[in-house]
Amino acid sequence: MTTRCEEPTASPSPAGWGALLGREHGAVAATLAAGVALHAVNVYLATTVLPSVIADIGGSNLYAWATTIFVFASVLGSTAASAVLGARGPRSSYRFATLLLAAGTVVCALAPTMPVLLAGRLIQGIGGGLLFALSYAMVRITLNEALWPRAMALVSAMWGVATLVGPALGGVCAQLDVWRGAFWVLLPFLLFFAFWGAMRLPKGTAGESAPRIPWASVSLLGLAVLLISAASISSRLAVNAAGLLAATLLLVAWLRRERRATLRLIPATAFGPDARLRLVYVTMALLVLSSTVEVYVPYFGQRLQGLGPLAAGYLGAVLAAGWTLGSIACSGMQHRRGLIIGTGPVFSLIGLVVLFFTGPAHSGAVTTVATVGAGLLLLGGGIGMAWPHLLTRVLQLTPKEDQDLAGSSVTTIQLTATAFGSAFAGMVANVIGFSDGADVTDLQSTARWMFGLFILAPLAAVMTARRARR
Repeated sequence: MTTRCEEPTASPSPAGWGALLGREHGAVAATLAAGVALHAVNVYLATTVLPSVIADIGGSNLYAWATTIFVFASVLGSTAASAVLGARGPRSSYRFATLLLAAGTVVCALAPTMPVLLAGRLIQGIGGGLLFALSYAMVRITLNEALWPRAMALVSAMWGVATLVGPALGGVCAQLDVWRGAFWVLLPFLLFFAFWGAMRLPKGTAGESAPRIPWASVSLLGLAVLLISAASISSRLAVNAAGLLAATLLLVAWLRRERRATLRLIPATAFGPDARLRLVYVTMALLVLSSTVEVYVPYFGQRLQGLGPLAAGYLGAVLAAGWTLGSIACSGMQHRRGLIIGTGPVFSLIGLVVLFFTGPAHSGAVTTVATVGAGLLLLGGGIGMAWPHLLTRVLQLTPKEDQDLAGSSVTTIQLTATAFGSAFAGMVANVIGFSDGADVTDLQSTARWMFGLFILAPLAAVMTARRARR
């Protein structure tokens, strides 16, 4: 008989930001938020300094792999979170992940060649993905249920903070011609939270029956991410199509194995007769997928709207800012959770429609840039509105024995959707004509096709969210 988590008869009374950030829970909340922030800042920082890295140590043919291998490793790290948490307990798990991220950062800072830097990115990805997943998973362990929506909003808001801090820090170091300094600056923060931050978390116990890592599922999922990411680098349609098909088949094989296996990456409830949990997962994946258009926004901002590098970079950050604002504004509306889950994707859909009409415009007019910014704000705001409540629903709909797995599964879904979305955006761009020598007409066509195709993601999310809230 399939185990289900019954719908709670009464929700805990909402707790405000004062309760989360006060003396009793503030240090724990800061530590969990820092776990996501340290991972996220590293993502944007590395992207910003990469051109300077290539100019210094070479390896331009491996440029895209600095991101590909990091995302691939992050997925692997996130899938191990449940097993590591069960085996080591919260405090030791957090410290282990943070020190692993620190070790990878040191390798990147010292790298004499691009292959060595890629090795550092691999270590960073595993540690960062593990830390990212642990930060979400430990919300349930360290805080009471009334604080979950606020805590989820705070943790997810760190991506918005990282989008502002990462490019700024990386840009300053690149401008001063000391790209290695961008990695060294992160090291004191990593060490601080590895020791002071970890001590704020419960020690826990390393149980003898700690869950093992489902290596077969991890291998299928990791290979799917690696294939689609690698194929997206090519400008040949046949290579892109073959990579997308192979990755899709591997993803299907992974889901089929998840349904039957005893060791999983996703709680068994998602495959049971109650469809709510899997609909929540699908909604989350579609929303994340729609957000990956931000990868090309800074480039379009420079070439189409005529912005400078810094202004174009911060135009791309508007989406993350919207995500942060939406999360903070709506996280406390627990009594309207179903309505917000259903409404958030609608705002994201409207945002992408706005981008479809204004994003390809070749104009530096203030009204054009402001309208593009408004579209990005709506896209990110819609995701942010729904996100804390979707995360809370995952925990509520998962049986007690799978709660650790539920927390890490959120990160697995998010990172996998990010990898697939970014790779698909790259495929669209390469097929349409995105290249170093692309003219304005090619870029306008690329932007139009990209924003147009990605409209399908929030459109589908509107339908799945409505079904999930019933």
